[in-house]
Amino acid sequence: MFDQIGLVGCGLMGGSFALALKRAGLVRRVVGFSPSEATRQRALDMGVIDAVALDASQAARGSDLVLVAVPVAATQSTFAALSAALSPQALLMDVGSTKRDVVQAAENALGNKLATFVPAHPIAGKEVAGVAHADVDLYTGCQVILTPMAQTGTTQLAKAQAVWAALGAQVRTMSALEHDSAFAAVSHLPHMLAFAAMNALNAQDQGAHFLSLAGPGFRDFTRIAASDPAVWRDILHANRDQLLVQSEHLREALQAFEAALAQGDSATLQALITAASQSRAAWSLKR
Repeated sequence: MFDQIGLVGCGLMGGSFALALKRAGLVRRVVGFSPSEATRQRALDMGVIDAVALDASQAARGSDLVLVAVPVAATQSTFAALSAALSPQALLMDVGSTKRDVVQAAENALGNKLATFVPAHPIAGKEVAGVAHADVDLYTGCQVILTPMAQTGTTQLAKAQAVWAALGAQVRTMSALEHDSAFAAVSHLPHMLAFAAMNALNAQDQGAHFLSLAGPGFRDFTRIAASDPAVWRDILHANRDQLLVQSEHLREALQAFEAALAQGDSATLQALITAASQSRAAWSLKR
């Protein structure tokens, strides 16, 4: 049980975390800060938070758990703002989709409070943002990746593992580099592809007409292209080195398809499709 949670970022991810903790009976009071006054008021009206903080420092003061749910580019300034108010015994976590930059931000900004920090990435979300979409079940059954640092306290790591497990998540631990390499392949590249596919369509004179004819397959493939632009700008930029590695792998795979098409090689085309089809059929989402 946490006496008080400081929520820095009252959007989809932070709001869902607070709601889930409340339902599980794991928190007595949630104090929340968002730069937007309207967001703070909406979170209060929805029962996501119990009290409004006017800055990150106020949210952290007196809290035994602080969750930072801000765009990854804002992580370092947020850590710097709350560090002095953070108890050395508190647990500090983030929910960022990249981890090496977040670890660097912590090392730059947290000073003697570095042991409190457990970097975290819940593999959950929606293509819509904002506290209005907060969902008490968002983290149920999802994977949560923790990337503890050498300086992370053993007590804080154990608490982080316990709180995510109590919300019904499957907790895994790995290095920040391993995390960023993997999610460049299975999250960041697919998002970039969806953005690029929409842009490629829109750049054509008949793009609007083509789009009017699209069906469920196109809808499903491009769903994530509706994701928050600022959030995904920061994610793609932060993990650009690993993303470029995965982009090259994709380029090679696409060139194999293009060569088969150019040569009229239906046997190779079928082999390429079969390999992908069998691999996808054998995979299932772990929830």
